[in-house]
Amino acid sequence: MADAKGWAPGGDPYRPEPLSTYERLAEREMLRRAVRFRDSLRRRRTVREFSDEAPPPEVIDACIQAGATAPNGANRQPWTFVVIRDQKIKEVIRRAAEKEEAEFYANRAPPEWLAALAALGTDEHKPFLEEAPVLIAIFAQSYELAPDGTKIKNYYVSESVGIAVGMLIAALHESGLAALTHTPSPMRFLNEILGRPSNERPFLLLVVGYPAARAEVPRITKKSLEEIAVYR
Repeated sequence: MADAKGWAPGGDPYRPEPLSTYERLAEREMLRRAVRFRDSLRRRRTVREFSDEAPPPEVIDACIQAGATAPNGANRQPWTFVVIRDQKIKEVIRRAAEKEEAEFYANRAPPEWLAALAALGTDEHKPFLEEAPVLIAIFAQSYELAPDGTKIKNYYVSESVGIAVGMLIAALHESGLAALTHTPSPMRFLNEILGRPSNERPFLLLVVGYPAARAEVPRITKKSLEEIAVYR
């Protein structure tokens, strides 16, 4: 809904309109698409070794636009995507992230967490932050400003941004790119490095590119449908 002054994200009050974008599919086609998408995502892997080959900028833009179609609280669209290609900025981000990660591994993480991470072979060293051609820093907006400067509260911010990031990752995979989700804690250094305002909270750093020619990934399995789904 628009606020009392008729303001809404995008500048126009909401007006109902006929649903014109939905396409009803035959059941056979529904299953074909569902299985194809499932099998595609089953091939997705988190990659930590990237080629320095840069993907087309327009592909990154299209994937961000796909993520931004996500459902979100009151249509506030409480996200900002910062695309980083500048090598010097990536190096600064790596140094800041590794500082926080070193503190995490040395002092913050409980033993059971470190044991879980050890199985995946991760540590405080994050070379991919400067080796990958693209970083996307996603920020969650706790509020935004109306044209008159009034603070407009956003709703279900973490849920909304989380859904958008999931859709972005799926779009990147469907486009033939690999990605890694990185969440050093705390991440407020990203606000300073990237010049983002105080109403934006760093949510996630997405590392994007083509896998290196000899990239390796941990051998893992996923839980079965019977383990994750309950029917009543």
